[in-house]
Amino acid sequence: MLKKAENAKSKKAFKMPHTFVILLIIILVAVALTWVIPSGEYARYENASGTKVVDASQFTYVDDVSVSLTSVPLMIVNAFIKNADLIMLVLFSGGAIYMLTSAGALQALVAKVARRYSHRVEIFIPMLMLVFALICTTQGVNTFIGFAPIMVMLSLSLGLDSIIGVGIILLGGAVGFSTGTLNISTTLVAQKIAELPPYSGIAYRWVCFAVFYVITCAWLVRYAKKIQKDPTLSPMYDLDQQSEFKKAELDDFGEMDTRKVLSILSLVVALVVIVYGCIELDWDFPEQTAVFLVLAVVIGLFAGFDANKICTEFLSGCKKMLGAAFIIGFARAIGSVLSAGVITDTIVHGLSTMLNGLPAALLGVGMLFANTIINVFLTSGSGQAAAVMPIMVPLADLLHVTRQTCILSFNFGDGFCNYVLPTSTALMGILSAGNVPYDRWMKFMWKLFLVWFAAGSIMVVIAQIMQYGPM
Repeated sequence: MLKKAENAKSKKAFKMPHTFVILLIIILVAVALTWVIPSGEYARYENASGTKVVDASQFTYVDDVSVSLTSVPLMIVNAFIKNADLIMLVLFSGGAIYMLTSAGALQALVAKVARRYSHRVEIFIPMLMLVFALICTTQGVNTFIGFAPIMVMLSLSLGLDSIIGVGIILLGGAVGFSTGTLNISTTLVAQKIAELPPYSGIAYRWVCFAVFYVITCAWLVRYAKKIQKDPTLSPMYDLDQQSEFKKAELDDFGEMDTRKVLSILSLVVALVVIVYGCIELDWDFPEQTAVFLVLAVVIGLFAGFDANKICTEFLSGCKKMLGAAFIIGFARAIGSVLSAGVITDTIVHGLSTMLNGLPAALLGVGMLFANTIINVFLTSGSGQAAAVMPIMVPLADLLHVTRQTCILSFNFGDGFCNYVLPTSTALMGILSAGNVPYDRWMKFMWKLFLVWFAAGSIMVVIAQIMQYGPM
């Protein structure tokens, strides 16, 4: 009996390492890889469209460049500096959204929506997921880091859990981004490199969008209904009980009045401005950050706050996002280590070499698997397109796989694993903003990722069978 008690105690004593510990371990593994994997690089040139790509026929090993452990702290600091624009977006969006909470507008809106949809998750979840999915056909999911607290609060108010709150954003965004229907940074870059007409093959990508949307909605709605029946089945059950976003009595949230309506409308306008600016005006993170700064001030004025109150609440909101900001900096340092060791191209070269042995019917699936692995090391969509497509396209031509199928494999591989990788800034930023630990998310997410991969493999095989074109 005593031995059993000791074993039970030892099992309970195990705790998943802190997110920073996980990221630091990955950074150290990346450093170790620079000592083992030989340094190598492809020759690069600008193609006709002005895109810098690698020459698949000119890979050479270079003098080994091993990264030392002593350089890691500076690489982490430099990762923060290089990603200061994204970090500022996270902080300022947190300040603006917190201002909305301080004004009571968000709570009143949550109460209104919760009263109406508390028993209609099969409508509520797909409706919101579709909004994020459609927007993310052109945008990255990290655009919505600042919206994670809103969705978590709303989810808890409906008697659900924090995972559903962040999942509506992440999973909806995953469908829109990863199917590549209109994505400029992935699909368009890849098509330019593959010398395909811009946005060609869009009809089948919309079919893929629909397939993944239905699968993902069904998965999340099924999970939501399970949590409604028994909240203790949620991986977040214990943490949600102490969550700062935890559901209050709906009557305590107050009623909507003119000030609160104006505050909510200002948020809607800000979102529309951000989406329009990113699509039509080629905005990046600094412009989005500026919109959130203005939004914070406008909400404060609508709420009737004086200047001191606006400053205090804005800083309080920024402080709550510091964890998310630090996670982004650490995550970005991983790629810096691999680049410093000049092993990213070597990894890509090795994976592409393995694909040569696959039969043509399975090459698309092999490309999907390879791009999934590559995304662990090279998380930038446009960067991965520039590094991988010049290799994959000649290989596809050689084995009679259509170039459009090759791009589809790239989109799926580059996109879907971003929602299980701790190196993904969108994932880690939104999880941190919603107070959802990575290990709790993975308890929910790992099976869905396998379903995504299986569905993606089937869609790629179908594309190859029907000779998905043009070219």
